[in-house]
Formats: sequence, C-alpha cells, structure tokens
Amino acid sequence: MRQFALLLLAALMISCTGLRADAAAKPNVVIIFADDLGYGDLSCFGHPTIHTPHLDRMAAEGQRWTQFYVAACVCTPSRAGLMTGRYPIRNGMCSDKRRVLFPDSKGGLPASEITIAAALKKAGYNTGMVGKWHLGHLPQFQPTSHGFDTYYGIPYSNDMDRVEGDRNLWKTDPTGDGWKVFNVPMIHDGKVVEQPVDQRTLTRRYTEHAVDYIKKHKDGPFFLYLAHSMPHIPLFTNDKFHNTSRRGLYGDVIEEIDWSVGRVLDTLRELNIADNTMVVFCSDNGPWKLFNEFGGSSGLLRGEKGATFEGGMREPTIFWWPGKIKPGVVADLGSTLDLLPTACALAGIEAPADRKLDGYDISPTLLHGKASPRDTMFYYYGQSVWAVRKGRYKAHFVTKEPAYGRSPKVPHDPPLLFDLETDPSEQYDIAKDHPDVIADLKALVQQHTESVKPVVDQLSLR
Repeated sequence: MRQFALLLLAALMISCTGLRADAAAKPNVVIIFADDLGYGDLSCFGHPTIHTPHLDRMAAEGQRWTQFYVAACVCTPSRAGLMTGRYPIRNGMCSDKRRVLFPDSKGGLPASEITIAAALKKAGYNTGMVGKWHLGHLPQFQPTSHGFDTYYGIPYSNDMDRVEGDRNLWKTDPTGDGWKVFNVPMIHDGKVVEQPVDQRTLTRRYTEHAVDYIKKHKDGPFFLYLAHSMPHIPLFTNDKFHNTSRRGLYGDVIEEIDWSVGRVLDTLRELNIADNTMVVFCSDNGPWKLFNEFGGSSGLLRGEKGATFEGGMREPTIFWWPGKIKPGVVADLGSTLDLLPTACALAGIEAPADRKLDGYDISPTLLHGKASPRDTMFYYYGQSVWAVRKGRYKAHFVTKEPAYGRSPKVPHDPPLLFDLETDPSEQYDIAKDHPDVIADLKALVQQHTESVKPVVDQLSLR
C-alpha cells in the first residue's frame, strides 16, 4: 500500500507538472484597446506634451508598428473586425443607415461568429473582458454569449443613453456631476450593477478588475480584453489625474490610461509571467476632432474618426512580449483583423476554416522579423469600400472631409491616388501619373466585393 501510494503521488506530480508545462506552452494574450485615440496622441508616437512613460517603455521593450490599421473608422464595426478577424461587411456589423449600435438597437454580433475568446477557449484558455463592448447590449450579444467567461464593463459608448441635464458640464467640471447625464449601465456577467456608472472612476475600476483577473488566472493560459471607454467623449478622470497634463483634460485622460497600462504590465512582471504573455495596445479608430481641444490628434496623418483618410484608421500600435518579441519599429502593414489568426497560431490551434477570414497570422513578423503577409487594406465607410491600399499606393473612390457635419460625400473618377511611403499625409494626388496602378486597385476592390455575401444589417435593426 505504501509503495502504491508513493507511485500514485509521483504520477500526480508528473501529471501536474505536465499541465503546468502545457499551460506555459500557450502564451497568455492581453489586448488593450483605447477609444478614439489618435495616431499622434502618445509621446512615443510624437506628441510633445502628453506624457505616456509606461506606453513609451512598452514601445521601447517591444515593437512599435507604424502602419497598423483597424477594420473601420467608427466603434462598432471596428470592434467587430478585431473580435472576428473579418471585415464587418461579412457579418452585418456595419451599415449605411446607422453607423454604430445604440441603446435602442435590437441587433448585435451574430451567434454564428467566432470571436478571439471563443477560439482560444477551445485551446483551454480562460477568457475575460473588461470595458466597452459595443457589439450588442442585449443578453444574446453580450461578451459572455461570445466566448468570454466573465465580463465587467459598459455595453456601448459612454456618451449614450442621455437623460435630462447639462450634457456639456463635463467640459468645465470633469470631476463634478456631469457623468449623471449619461445613463450608461455597468454590467457584470449579464447583470446591471450600476446605472448610471460614475465615469470619474471608470478607468481606475477597469484597471482594478483587469489586475484582479490576471492575478486570479496567473497559472494560465488566459485571454484578457481590456477595452477602455475613453478618450471617447465625455472625458472624465479622478482627482489624482485631474489638471496634471499640459495637454488639458484630454491629456489627463490619456495619462490615466497610460497609468492603467503600467499597472497591467507591472502585474505581469510581479507575477513572473511577463515572458509568457503577449500584450497588444491599439485604438478602435482615429480622434474625434469635432470636439476641438477635447479630441485627439492624428499627428502627421490626414483625417479623423469617421472617414477613410489615414487618420481615421491607422492607429498607434505596440506589441510587447519580453524575451520573445525583438524590440524595434515595424513599418510593415498590419491590422486588428490579424489578431485572431495570430492568437490562434500562438495557442497552437487552427484559425476558423469554415468561413472567410480577412486576417493573417503575423506571428512570424513579431517573433522572427519576417515580412508581414499583409499588403492590402480595404477602407470601409458603412457598407461601401471608399478606399483601398495595396503596398505603397492608396486610392480614394469617395471622400468626406471633415468626417462629421454637413460636408458632402465627394466621389472621385479617376480616384485620388497617394503614395503612402513618401506621402503619409495624403497631400499629393499622383493619379494622372499611374493609370496602371489605379486599374489594378479597381480590380482588387471588385474581386473583394465579389467575395462578400449578403447578410442581415445588424446595426439598423430596431
């Protein structure tokens, strides 16, 4: 009996060791997503007065991608592209009638879609989300119905569900009661736990929940999606960060998000799991310049949130994985569409093969310095392709500038053509010199649109 007990104990120890080794072989994945952050809003991407030391360190220790794109220029379709690795036109998460989901919307991300969370769960991952979802607020569309084990956050943008009151009070008194005008609910695993949510403490509470989640699941593997609600307006921060930035309230908010990133990275270091965790920082679309000094900056890029110039869809992006990702600057093309197939590859599983994916596995670029497999991006406005990039050239078939307000939608025939390698600010139209390039890009768009099958417009359902 004694020998049998010893043998059983040895077998259990070997089994547990094997489980820990298997977990270590599958890296943890953390995606930190800002809302309406501009390409030029971080000091490591050139902002002169916003101080982001934690993101700067993350960039210095990791890879700063300078040509990284989201799937759309506004919230809902962009987030759908991130979660599914598919252009939102393929799953009904973009619309010409309503550009995003609202509190009265009846639609959301279809149950048939496979999210990063759902894919990684098949590989044994625990999956958690903290923050803004915006892919459907009804129970059947919430994160816990799309592969996440737990969810704590708000279901849509922080300016929605307004009630009577001064909707602009936050501009003059961001630590006051302006948050009460926005009747946004806080949801925890399907239940409303606070409404309206006190937005002055939102970034701090998101961070606390994210850190607690990491500590609880430190033995891994886990997937954490931390989606900040700001700097989407209205802007709120707590007393610790209020009036601390030279950039005003907008800078205060960005610097609190930078603090949040620092807390997440410090937690990974303290738990000794940083070398088995890939962290990605990005934003859902460009800055909302409609709000002047309360909106962000596109840096040297033209355009903003809501339209298809570079400033609307090229985002400041950082990858961090100590000991695995070689530090540097990557000028190859990448996209949030690539995160699902990349996460699947790192987890040792196949990406969904029963549907058209628009993402690529960029892990060879991240880990081994190989060229990115992506050389093309389609720029959607609603349900239409307004622009396309292949290699260095980008053609605009329709433009709208500024993106918000009464400015008209302007069709272009021939399309505007820019060389983004030499002219990233899209200032010099070279269409007349390159009819062959325009013909190739038109054919590329036709080939892409022919691959799109009609689906229900989820955003217009009411």
